[in-house]
Amino acid sequence: MARPVRLIDIGANLVDPMFVGLYRGKQKHANDFEHMLTRAFANHVEKIIVTGGSLSESKEALALAREHDNLHCTVGVHPTRCNEFLDDPETYMQGLHDLIRDGKTDGKVVAVGEFGLDYDRLEFCDVATQKEYFARQFELARVSKLPLFLHNRNTGEDFYDMISRHRDAFREGVVHSFTGTAEEAKKLLDLGLFIGINGCSLKTEENLAVVKSIPVDRMMLETDAPWCDIRPTHASFPFVKTLFDAKKPEKFQAGVPVKGRNEPCTMIQVLEVVSALHGMDAADVAETVYANTHRVFFG
Repeated sequence: MARPVRLIDIGANLVDPMFVGLYRGKQKHANDFEHMLTRAFANHVEKIIVTGGSLSESKEALALAREHDNLHCTVGVHPTRCNEFLDDPETYMQGLHDLIRDGKTDGKVVAVGEFGLDYDRLEFCDVATQKEYFARQFELARVSKLPLFLHNRNTGEDFYDMISRHRDAFREGVVHSFTGTAEEAKKLLDLGLFIGINGCSLKTEENLAVVKSIPVDRMMLETDAPWCDIRPTHASFPFVKTLFDAKKPEKFQAGVPVKGRNEPCTMIQVLEVVSALHGMDAADVAETVYANTHRVFFG
């Protein structure tokens, strides 16, 4: 008898309006949030961590997590949203501390994040502001003792340097949606961090070579839904075994995935690609990744 496969999606943006049928402010189809969750749980997903990217979004994520047994969340401020601190930094920080304390009481808040640095989108927040509030959010981890859910895009050595300087502030953490080099991955692994892999980590042959270099016991898996789906044009697509029929938003059909909107049921695809790259049985990869993910966030 085949061993059961259990998966934890460590990062899904389930407060995104797409999951209730809203696209850029327009209602394209009915709210299919519950259908989306049902699909995930039918495809080996046991738990989902809903990402918070600001104080208000983290409040939404916590409310959503409290409505569903299998959902948990993060609390933090994404680097592109750090301008939100500027009007009243102390009050904003206190709001984050309070929300984490509240969410820890019932085990729903399981990480500080999503926070870090993003130099690809400086039009939203400049480098100096990002660095200041990246540094300040380590205090949330120090006080709460929660692991970190980290974001890093095209930051050279700055991200690594910041983590190194604040390494005593946290126990464990994961750099999610990793798209860097094998050398960058090794440096982060040497700091004791895990590496989060999703469809964005698996687009090119270069990406695949990097993922092959990362030990399975130092990985976590995610979808970053509704983003980072694995597409037919991606180098990883030939390794995907499980395909989902999907309809465009305009041709919505209840119980069927929406084309162009990634969702947690595709965790199985990420698992299939990683397993193929490492030449391992999918059940073995799933077991190892699940054990570490569960220990870090739910242990």
